Order: sequence, then C-alpha cells, then structure tokens
Amino acid sequence: MDYTHPDFRNEDGSSRILALWDQTIPGNPPEGYLIGTEYTKAQIDEALREYDEGRGRGLVPSVDTSGHGTRVLGIAAGNGRASNGRYRGVASRSSILVVKLGVPRAEAFPRTTELMQGLDYCLRKAMEFALPVAVNISFGNTYGAHNGTSLLETYISDMANIWKSVISIGTGNEGYAAGHTSGRMEEGKPIEIPLAVGEYEAALSVQIWKSYLDEADIMLTSPGGRRAGPIQSILGPQRFTMENTEILLYYGEPTPYSSSQEIYIEFLPKGDYIDSGIWTFTLIPGQVRDGEYHLWLPSSAAVNGATRFLYPTPVGTLTIPSTARKIIAVGAYNSRTLTYADFSGRGTDGGESLRKPDLVAPGVDIMTTVPGGGYGEATGTSFATPFVTGAAALLMEWGITDGNDPFLYGEKVKAYLQKGARALPAFSEYPNPVVGEYGIIVPS
Repeated sequence: MDYTHPDFRNEDGSSRILALWDQTIPGNPPEGYLIGTEYTKAQIDEALREYDEGRGRGLVPSVDTSGHGTRVLGIAAGNGRASNGRYRGVASRSSILVVKLGVPRAEAFPRTTELMQGLDYCLRKAMEFALPVAVNISFGNTYGAHNGTSLLETYISDMANIWKSVISIGTGNEGYAAGHTSGRMEEGKPIEIPLAVGEYEAALSVQIWKSYLDEADIMLTSPGGRRAGPIQSILGPQRFTMENTEILLYYGEPTPYSSSQEIYIEFLPKGDYIDSGIWTFTLIPGQVRDGEYHLWLPSSAAVNGATRFLYPTPVGTLTIPSTARKIIAVGAYNSRTLTYADFSGRGTDGGESLRKPDLVAPGVDIMTTVPGGGYGEATGTSFATPFVTGAAALLMEWGITDGNDPFLYGEKVKAYLQKGARALPAFSEYPNPVVGEYGIIVPS
C-alpha cells in the first residue's frame, strides 16, 4: 500500500502503521522469517519526513505498483484526511499492520507459503502489541478442490484459533466467468464436457476434482476432431500431442489433508499458441461411490475472455482460501441498487466450507484511496471484504479494547455481524449460495 497517503497518517503527519513487512525487498526480514524487509513505525515516520521534504522514499522504498492494497486499506481503515473526512473508511482510527506479498511467480500470484507467513506475522505482531487484530485477505485463486481441505485452507482455519483475531476473506470474482463446471457421475454413463478455447491462448490448464474412491477414465477430443484415450488412471504424468498442442495429464493422489483426487491437464503450444476452438473432455465412469466432480480453469484474469466452459456451473465458484473454515467469507452486492453483484463468488448447498459467503458487503463502484494521495472507484469482492474487516475491528475495539466484552473475537464477531445482517430485496430464503448465510451488511 502507499504508506505516504494522507489517509493513513495522523494529524501531525506521523504514520498510523505499526509495522510494514515488504516480502519483495530483501535485506532485513522480521525475526523468525527469511524473506523481505520489515520497517518499524519509527522508520516509516522518518521516511515520511523525508518524503514531505521532497527527498523520495529512500528509507522505506516499499511501493504499491498495482493500487490494489491501497484501495483495500482505504475502505477498511482510511481516515479521510485527503477528503476532509468525506471518504473515511470503516475503522478510521485503528492502528495498521501491512504485509506486501511476494516474490510473485511468473503468473503474478504470490506463493501459498508467503500468504501463510504473512498471516503468521500479523498474529505474532498483534500479540507483541497486545492488540486484537482484524486480518483482511483480498486474495484468491481457483487452484484446489475448494472444499476447505487444502494445506492453505487448513492452515488458515487453524490460525483462526490463535489470539484475539478475525480473518475476513473475499469470495473472488468468478461468479459469472464460466470457469467452473460440475455434475455427478453414474457408472457406465459417459459425460461430455465441452470447453471453448479462445484465440491466442499461450497456455492453459484444467483441473478435474473428484473423490479418489471414484474410478473414471478420460477421453480428450481436439477442435480438429482428433481423439486421445480413454486415458487410464495411472498415477503420475502422461504426455501426448494433439494437432499443434502438447498435452500433459497427471492423475494425482489423495493428501494427508484430503481424500479428493486431482486430474491435472495442461495444454502447451507446439508453436506460439494452443489450438483454439472446442476441446471436449469425456469422463468415462467405472465404479462410482460418491460421483461428484468439478472442473476448474485458472482465474478469469489469467485467461482469454473467450476461454470458457460451454455449460458452466455458477454455484461453487468461491475462490481459495475463502473456502477455509472459521473465517468470514465475504461476497459483494451493489449498495446503490440493492442488487447482488453477479461476479461475486458463490457457494453451494453442500458441505460446510461451501455454505458461503457468510456475509455480503458493498463491492461495486466504491470510492476509496489510490496511490499518490487521491481517490478512485473500485469494484470486486476485494473491496467488499474490507467493509467487514473494518466492522470486525470496531466490534473488537468496543469489546476488548474498551473492556465491554474481552471475548469478542473470532466466531463470536462473525455471529454478531450475521445477526445484524439484512436481506436483499430479491432474496426471501436464507441461507442461500448467492448472498450467503444471512445477507448484507449496510455501512452507516
């Protein structure tokens, strides 16, 4: 985030940030960690004095290059100084902890381990400062079984039991992206699943998730009509070429955290791009005990807009890690029209981890802070999540800091927020997989 923005500074110009860990700048990591550099409040205050005098950001060179973190933080905790209070955030007088995730891989998503370290750092610093902490994670991807059992999801669920904390996570923007499809297998009944691949797609992967107990072979048909398979479920990688595209197929194993099985299929171009057109997956079930299956594309931001399943399933489009347990999964609605935001990731009526979102908050055309000291609009569940994070911070301030309820954190905060939620006019039945267990929060 842009730590120089007036909305994250006190009236005397000093910073509201207690600590900033930039994982992308090597040199001086926090104690107990091996990457990045940690900056203290004293260092940030000195850097602000230099910045105000026109000497740049030499002491604290951390920069928000995308604007995402600055926008998120302004909604959760901006104090509105640059707008005379007009665009004040929810918890506008709170102290702030900042973690910049990195080093990103080639696809620009930070590694799971970096996110885990960032969460660990926030909780450790909160204990060091003896303050409750509301953690905002406006981040998600589509890689995984989406059932709460991956290493990352399990870790976050466990960390939610530590200290006086509330963790809020956005449900992602895959609701209408057509990057997910699902169904149920029956023994002896092949299932055809067509996938449209747009032009100029340099690479693509598809995940198929099913129960390890279910047996299923796969047949793949290329846009030109060439077929491969049935490909038997042999553990490990299998490679073959179809037209001008190389196919890597991998049958995975269950893990210590999950009995689900992944079948990973990667499309690699022999030239510049993979073959565009309709690729068809055919699932050929053998013995079936559970039957449920899901197919996932990468996040919509990472693929061509024309690349999509022809028969998508919009339910179950929560991104990971909003599928973790003991967190608040936040979807988005349009607060001006009081309508559901159709991009918002949706849950299902299935298992506990998918009976989400827990709440929905404003996430369309939200005016908030941007790098450089001004304001701009933002849309997405990333910007709905900090409304809930800020609300959780205010509840913990009233309960813990002010001494009214020393146990007001974790699931108790979630319960209070859900108790105060309101219904959207178009929905009469709750819970539901679109706007969640209990409805919307309405900022005052």
